[in-house]
Amino acid sequence: MAGNRAVAYQGPGRVEVRDIDYPSFTLQDGPGVNPANVGRELPHAAILKVVTTNICGSDQHMVRGRTTAPEGLVLGHEITGEVVETGPGVEFIKEGDLVSVPFNIACGRCRNCKEGATGICLNVNPDRPGSAYGYVDMGGWVGGQAEYVLVPYADWNLLKFPDKDRAMEKILDLTMLSDIFPTGFHGAVSAGTGVGSTVYVAGAGPVGLAAAASAQLLGAAVVIVGDLQEERLQQARSFGCETVDVSKGDPKDQIEQILGVPEVDCGVDAVGFEARGHGAGAAQEAPATVLNSLMDLTRAGGGIGIPGLYVTGDPGGVDEAAKEGSLSLRLGLGWAKSHYFITGQCPVMKYHRGLMQAILHDRVQIAKAVNATVVSLDEAPEAYAEFDSGVARKYVIDPHGLVA
Repeated sequence: MAGNRAVAYQGPGRVEVRDIDYPSFTLQDGPGVNPANVGRELPHAAILKVVTTNICGSDQHMVRGRTTAPEGLVLGHEITGEVVETGPGVEFIKEGDLVSVPFNIACGRCRNCKEGATGICLNVNPDRPGSAYGYVDMGGWVGGQAEYVLVPYADWNLLKFPDKDRAMEKILDLTMLSDIFPTGFHGAVSAGTGVGSTVYVAGAGPVGLAAAASAQLLGAAVVIVGDLQEERLQQARSFGCETVDVSKGDPKDQIEQILGVPEVDCGVDAVGFEARGHGAGAAQEAPATVLNSLMDLTRAGGGIGIPGLYVTGDPGGVDEAAKEGSLSLRLGLGWAKSHYFITGQCPVMKYHRGLMQAILHDRVQIAKAVNATVVSLDEAPEAYAEFDSGVARKYVIDPHGLVA
């Protein structure tokens, strides 16, 4: 049997590469595993040799110590891999298939899955609807920043690429299908983006850049991206976005300079609960800032998509309310303007096949938009530190040296 190594959370600010067990078709106990899931038999699962696995901003929240993640938790929910073994209940996925893994773990059998809401599957997390690999309070499924990983309900969850050689040529684009491309797309779609829309995306991290590229793909007339980091704003401009530096003041005023009016049709929150203030308050964490700002600058009747992460437990919250995910929102303003809001995990399966086709047929270059940067598994701790500094990169881990 092959060995296995993975990236594990070791406490605030620390990750390390360590030896872990090779996957088996029984869910084992370990850091973060829900006791009700221990011993769960998985004949419907597949074991993958990981080809690429990405570092996500959601991982960074845990590594900063801003969640209740336990030490030793194996990280990684953005996974692309080659099937090396299947359980006796797997019928259609075969050994040798190159596949994308949605970060949502879904059974395909419950009411929510059957209705397409795979981000809130009822059968994979004993604590609450919804699950993901290598993530706090998500049932304890082992993360994929590893050499090998197990994927349950393989026939349902896995997206097989139709041509392995062609897929490997575009692997840096296709690796984004596990999370950030569908998540950014979901944010743009949820906000109502269409042909001719004006769109403001708060946050120029990888999800924000993916949302901006998605808005362009959907036909937006103007896409404006706001952030505090000039390097990230430069990355947004590199593929045709307008930008605003929110450290210089209210984005609404800067949007008026671009559009001639101080509002947009659609707003996307790609920042989440670690938001900071605008202008003179940019140095201070203010978790409701982005949501309140979006209500202010989105036109009456417009939509706000919220792919940015909000949590129910934040030990580092700025006050007692924020520590349990309670924020001071101007909901009255949103009500008065008849806004609608869509939040929660992106249901990746709703989008990933279509986005795969857009990549394979050269309709979008998502890896270029997010500045995909390949590192080895051993370089992952350094990549985490660099990502935390605000660099404009999307780190792609290549555990087996398979990426050209």
